[in-house]
Amino acid sequence: MMLLIIFTGVMLPVYAAEPERLTVRDIVQYCDYKNPGEDQRSQLAITLVDKDGSEKKNIYKRLWKNYHGKDGIDDKMVLFTVFPPDAEGVGFMRWAYSENADKNADQWIYLPTLKKIRRVSVRDPGDSFLGSDLTYFDISGRSIDADEHKVVKTERSGASDIIVVESTPKPGSDSLYSKVVSYFVKGVNDDWNSCTKRKTDFYDKKGQPLKQQVITWQQVKNAWVWDEMAVRNVQTGHSSVFKITDVEINVGLKDDVFSERNLKRPNR
Repeated sequence: MMLLIIFTGVMLPVYAAEPERLTVRDIVQYCDYKNPGEDQRSQLAITLVDKDGSEKKNIYKRLWKNYHGKDGIDDKMVLFTVFPPDAEGVGFMRWAYSENADKNADQWIYLPTLKKIRRVSVRDPGDSFLGSDLTYFDISGRSIDADEHKVVKTERSGASDIIVVESTPKPGSDSLYSKVVSYFVKGVNDDWNSCTKRKTDFYDKKGQPLKQQVITWQQVKNAWVWDEMAVRNVQTGHSSVFKITDVEINVGLKDDVFSERNLKRPNR
């Protein structure tokens, strides 16, 4: 669950089951675990809004590559800051490892004013990612079988079917949330490959509403990428808006793009 396609992804398997015979696990697999492509190049804008309405915006050039678990690596990502001007040139790199590797992600940041690369450790998966309302737990990817899933409601809205699925952690499975409720939307006459997650409600360990995520999607070639994703913490009033533009899929990014040396390069 909660694989965030901006940061990571799992390839969508092909099912032979007819739609009416799909299990709830099949529905979650189809609608939540979308094909992100082999690699991506795009621009990512993150706008942070506090409870008083004050905004802070950062824009990044984003490069991402799918490693499919080779050598224990799920994917690699680099963010190069292009705005604001006083942060231009700052680079952030993340290597995410597969669940079987049993290893936390490796992260580096390059600060051009110091001309140094620093290793960034994540001590708490609940820590904020880049000051946003996403946590490192949210962007790390989660196995579909780490949770129990059940359909709590289905309804039709215009030309769409809406399937509401509640996911709760299985015993022994670590999670920041007591439950996650996902709203999957599928066109009435479309196949299940068109189904996407449009809204998610997250509940804290006490079972209280914590935050809500709303997503719109874009399809580029055969891959699915966020168009815009908004997350609002209902307990603090803080919100974050992620906007993806200029998306290119399967451009053939080389491995050395995701290296410490590349973080230092003035013209990336």
